[in-house]
Amino acid sequence: MTTQPIDVVRAFMKAMESLDYDTAVTHVAPDCEYINSPLGPAPSLGPEGVRAVLEPFFAPVIRNEFVIRTEVVAGDVVCLERLDRHELAKGWVELPVTGLFRVRDGKITEWRDYFDFATIANGFAEKA
Repeated sequence: MTTQPIDVVRAFMKAMESLDYDTAVTHVAPDCEYINSPLGPAPSLGPEGVRAVLEPFFAPVIRNEFVIRTEVVAGDVVCLERLDRHELAKGWVELPVTGLFRVRDGKITEWRDYFDFATIANGFAEKA
């Protein structure tokens, strides 16, 4: 198992892309703080907290594609500019996202995603 921050984040994103929550949360530290910025400042904590947010969110999703536009690594911090594409029953929803991750000892200890909530809410309402 790699401990390089970029490799850990890539492995996490690959698992999330395929909706493999069991594998995804293996990359999340027990004390990880996940903030899905548009949903408020209170973090979800640890693998269970991350899964509790993402699994229901992705419930209507048939398939994900996470298109990484830019990767920036500075020490233990990884920043991804990405286009999250979600296939729903009636088509695709695209969401520009910027995510910041901190990785320590091979695990994600902090994760913050920034995006426009109206884009995803309206897209899911139209295409689910």
